[in-house]
Amino acid sequence: MKAAELGIMMSDPVGNIHHCFTPLAAYIVDTPEACMLACVRGKTSPFTLPSYLQFRDNFRHPACTRAITLEQLASVDVDPNNLEAFFAACAEFRLNGVFTPFWKKWQFGDPAIFLTPEALHHWHKQFYDHDVQWCLVVLGAVEFDFRISILQPVTGYRHFSNSISKLKQVTGRVHRDIQHYIVGLIAGAAPRRFVVAIRALMDVRYLVQSPSPDDSVLASIDRSLAIFHDHKDVIMTLGARMGMKRVIENWHIPKLELMQSITASMSQVGALIQWSADATEHAHVSEIKDPARCTNNNDYDPQICRHLD
Repeated sequence: MKAAELGIMMSDPVGNIHHCFTPLAAYIVDTPEACMLACVRGKTSPFTLPSYLQFRDNFRHPACTRAITLEQLASVDVDPNNLEAFFAACAEFRLNGVFTPFWKKWQFGDPAIFLTPEALHHWHKQFYDHDVQWCLVVLGAVEFDFRISILQPVTGYRHFSNSISKLKQVTGRVHRDIQHYIVGLIAGAAPRRFVVAIRALMDVRYLVQSPSPDDSVLASIDRSLAIFHDHKDVIMTLGARMGMKRVIENWHIPKLELMQSITASMSQVGALIQWSADATEHAHVSEIKDPARCTNNNDYDPQICRHLD
């Protein structure tokens, strides 16, 4: 924060000293954490202004910028120490009650810019939580599992010899492996418009991973999103959007709305694949789970200190 507010002296590659200010270029977080940083509550986009009732729209709503959020906070004329009254007043603007966001004094720090669509959660996990579940309903779990189990094993690609409909603790690697097959699996067994909708979302997921997106890539992403929205009604018609016990007849999917911000974010901060949470999520394994397996499940504190030393 001090480096952003006061600046810091830094040397360039040839040894010249410069007075530098650190910008907040990106903050890699999942959707709930992004909402917390953007000071908005649940069922609200951290990137744009719509509520959950508008998540189905096929266009991008105005950005939820720094100026808008700070203006809304300033208009809440209630003592923040009176928590119940303050939270009630914030609810009018769908704010979460954070009175002083950490980026308030960070020069050029704008959540509409530094919060970006994130590959692991917003694309790959969304694929498994929604696309795969829709396909399981339309084809039936037995048929879907049978089709993927009889695929010819190919070097370099994972072969699912057993069912995937009952997988537990599915990782981002598995999400990517299933994406290789999904369109071919449902082709010929699902209605054509359903296949087109799934194919359009898959096109988006592959295009957004471009390391150097240009105008043609951005146009292709927008075009694929438009194709999905033109055909998404078939998902509802087939009753594919299922909850635990009944069909869900709405599009209150935050990650679907976040896809509308992909090209805008790419234009501001470059290739989004560089802001993936893969590295930090993998750190849970290498820095926590693996060392924990080496303990005797007793006297945690000294063993943790020895590991960190």
